[in-house]
Amino acid sequence: MIEVNHLTKKYGNHVAVDDLSFQVEEGQIYGFLGPNGAGKSTTMNMLTGYLGATSGEIKIDGHDIYKEPEEAKKNIGYLPELPPVYDAMTVKEYLAFVAELKKIDKKERQKQIEEVMELTKITSMQDRLIQNLSKGYKQRVGLAQAILGYPKIIILDEPTVGLDPMQIIEIRQLIKSLGKKHTVILSSHILPEVSAVCDHIMIIAHGKLVASDTPENLSRLMSGDNVLSMQLRGAEDAVRAAENELKERYTAIEEVHISQNAENDLWQMELHYKKEEDLREEIFYYMAEHKLPIYEMKMTSKSLEDVFLELTKEQESGKASGQDAAETAATENTQTAETEQKEETDNAGDMEKGI
Repeated sequence: MIEVNHLTKKYGNHVAVDDLSFQVEEGQIYGFLGPNGAGKSTTMNMLTGYLGATSGEIKIDGHDIYKEPEEAKKNIGYLPELPPVYDAMTVKEYLAFVAELKKIDKKERQKQIEEVMELTKITSMQDRLIQNLSKGYKQRVGLAQAILGYPKIIILDEPTVGLDPMQIIEIRQLIKSLGKKHTVILSSHILPEVSAVCDHIMIIAHGKLVASDTPENLSRLMSGDNVLSMQLRGAEDAVRAAENELKERYTAIEEVHISQNAENDLWQMELHYKKEEDLREEIFYYMAEHKLPIYEMKMTSKSLEDVFLELTKEQESGKASGQDAAETAATENTQTAETEQKEETDNAGDMEKGI
């Protein structure tokens, strides 16, 4: 559906998007996640053909966005961060104007306008001037223009910025419903939003793609092992014996940590073991056999927020290391140049003195 190959965008010496490559498959909601300034909006603008690339290739349904712009853009509906609405028009007038721009068949225009107004729940606002609408309704009007013509791909750049909690929930539900018939790319820096609506997540940091997978797989892949946390009741010697025996019996277990809660006399036990294993059932029967009743048992794993912070920090560290290396190299080059210049000056002085 979308192929991006070695996409780069530079502003002078600043690299906003750095050799970005990915593919978007049909019929899913993709989350494009990253901190502010990561290059999300720049990438969205290049995907839609609104912004040119320094280098690289973008194909939309097989059409190059720069070589065949009209064919490529037919497949795209775009909602920028600031909805491209005309305040002096009514909602219905604006959508009719957009339908004409998109060259929707005249016989189909009125029907489609009514359908997208119903879908985005703005039918009751159709005769009102856009300038008199709330930000939430303006966002809905912007979404309606993106859907008009029923493009295969809908690209949404920060669609819930500035909305109140109720409006955010409504827009998220609308995005989910769009995912049933369209491929949706949602750009955001809001983690709960992405995890709530997206089937697949791409994380970008400093213009580079640092991860691409489902939310569940990202959490699983970033975890080095499974951690099984339990609360037990029992005598200390029995708990200590279990600690040692579990490590001997199950080779997958790498670490066991125990501590006692002074408030309720329960023991807290954490088992760290290889992520390919799941020992919950076996551990349950072991504890029952040794009369160590389990009051609580849960698997802990990294949240999307943990994964996001870890990946973006790694990228930040790499960038900082690169900057340090570049600064060190620059300093060394400067010092070398100064030394060579000093030697040349000394030699010239010696020659003048006849030495």
